[in-house]
Amino acid sequence: MNPTIETILQHRSIRQFEDRPLSEEQIRTIVECAQAASTSSFIQAYSIIGVKNQELKNKLAELSGNQPYVAHNGHFFVFCADLHRHELIGEMEKADLSTSLESTEKFMVTVVDASLAAQNAVVAAEAMGLGACYIGGLRNNLPEVCELLKVPRRVIPLFGIAVGYPAQDPDLKPRLPFNHIYYEDTYQQDQSQLESQLQQYNELISSYYEERTNGKRRDTWTGQMANMLSKPVRMFMKEFLEGKGFNRR
Repeated sequence: MNPTIETILQHRSIRQFEDRPLSEEQIRTIVECAQAASTSSFIQAYSIIGVKNQELKNKLAELSGNQPYVAHNGHFFVFCADLHRHELIGEMEKADLSTSLESTEKFMVTVVDASLAAQNAVVAAEAMGLGACYIGGLRNNLPEVCELLKVPRRVIPLFGIAVGYPAQDPDLKPRLPFNHIYYEDTYQQDQSQLESQLQQYNELISSYYEERTNGKRRDTWTGQMANMLSKPVRMFMKEFLEGKGFNRR
């Protein structure tokens, strides 16, 4: 199998790392691979903050829900939606860009751009023999994270990525079946077929957890999702985004 494809298909979230920092060359390579990702209309609407300072890492770990691997890793990357430089472009070119910068469309562009760049970064890290874990918990306390990282208006930390040398070897977690994700020509709306697929996936996930925990867990995927989505979180987000100059129109 092509080694790049094999690396992608073997992706697992790594949450325990050796006490070894990444080299400057590794960091640069990961960031340059992130920059090689596609970007909408060449807008490049993201920035990456690398966190080395241990006190900062410790605080980010606390703000992310006390996740220890935010504090203990080879390097911590924070991917940000960033239209700050584009606001500066408006000043440089004497153009009023505010309506565009405040649009929902441009907010979506920042999130897509940052996500594409981040996935390139993870694939690059894993191709180098490193492990990685996305950290969405940064959004639990976004005002505090913004203050800690000193980000200006029109910049929002979206998520972090902890990267380092793996100190664990977890099993692959089964994804949804191919025919549940991929449709041809039109969206599959057969309710009975969808429910049947979900039940089959529940059995697969339950077996995965049972084997992984020696019978202590038999979670279903639908049960997990129902439990999680019945408890709304981060409901401050719309107001926060608008306050940072995003998603106003």
